[in-house]
Amino acid sequence: MDSITPYLDAWRVIRAGPREIVEGLVAPAHRGPSAELRAALAAWPHVHYWGAADHAELVLVRPVAARRQEAWLLHLVLFAITVICAVGAGAALEAAYRPPTGQGVTGTLLAGLGFFPDFLSRTQQVVLSGWPFALPLLGILLVHELGHYVVARRYAIDASPPYFLPIPPTLSPIGSLGAFLRLRSPVVDRRQLLDVGAAGPLAGFVVVLLVLAWGYATSVSVTPALNPPGTFIEFAGAQYVLGDSLLTRAFREYFLPGAVSVHLSAPAFAGWAGALVTGLNLLPLSQLDGGHIAYGLLGRRQTPLGLAVLVGLLYLAQFWAAWVVWVALTLVVGGFRWTHPSVLCPERAVPRSRQLLGWVCVAVFAATFMPVPFGG
Repeated sequence: MDSITPYLDAWRVIRAGPREIVEGLVAPAHRGPSAELRAALAAWPHVHYWGAADHAELVLVRPVAARRQEAWLLHLVLFAITVICAVGAGAALEAAYRPPTGQGVTGTLLAGLGFFPDFLSRTQQVVLSGWPFALPLLGILLVHELGHYVVARRYAIDASPPYFLPIPPTLSPIGSLGAFLRLRSPVVDRRQLLDVGAAGPLAGFVVVLLVLAWGYATSVSVTPALNPPGTFIEFAGAQYVLGDSLLTRAFREYFLPGAVSVHLSAPAFAGWAGALVTGLNLLPLSQLDGGHIAYGLLGRRQTPLGLAVLVGLLYLAQFWAAWVVWVALTLVVGGFRWTHPSVLCPERAVPRSRQLLGWVCVAVFAATFMPVPFGG
């Protein structure tokens, strides 16, 4: 810090969790910045960025506390269970395995618990059949969360490793409810919030594109008279019609032009699920990724936007009832608010480069959002 202060007219220090944020007003002679200030910043071992386009305000970030001990065993156990559920779902997609079933709430829960010993007792051939679905799906989820984690760590934000959320294929053909990480220290300004919020969806979206290309290239057009129109999967002996986003429809038209009925391969369904998760996370609500990005772009104007999206999802619930569940979960996680909480310095301007990043995320949301994911 002493190497930077000679170039500042004034500065203040903010302690935010395990890090120290220094906001400095650059002396007029060193705005630009000067060669001396550039050299000092190059030697600064932590993060810095400009708080204004004229280089008059400088923000320095540095950790001031030891990194906490993480509950790595919990994270690894959740990930391992998610792997088992995703592989089991993939085996059911390949008609190599049929998950146990049960009647009523109690029977369904018992069937979910019974899935684990039942699937793990199967032959190696059955288990291996699930990997063409599980591997690309888990890759999408992992890259998404690592995008958040790496950028959060870059800003010295205290962020947890990803928590993966498994769900047995007795309850979902995907085998996962996604993943999340916790930001355990305050976010300083909207630039930081936007960077962290955008990193996950954009990183995961690159993998989604690759998986969709692989998947739709291995999917097949089938006879419409014997199969449902549109896109569908076969899971544990039953057919499920899938909704489309602009992105999945574009891939279908490119690889299978004019096809009336398309049976998705396991990798294609993994890409479809990845696009679904991306669109869900980019909803501009509460503390979803889209909520971070919307607040980063709009500040307090995210409030009416979030309310409009909330009303829109409740309207869509008449076509896909699970929207009610998603809205409820989002509100619970966000402290029963559709608005995004403020950052420490909401008035600081967001640079144009970050605004562009935010609008790219808006475009990704428009491409991946599915109004009716199942039964569409």
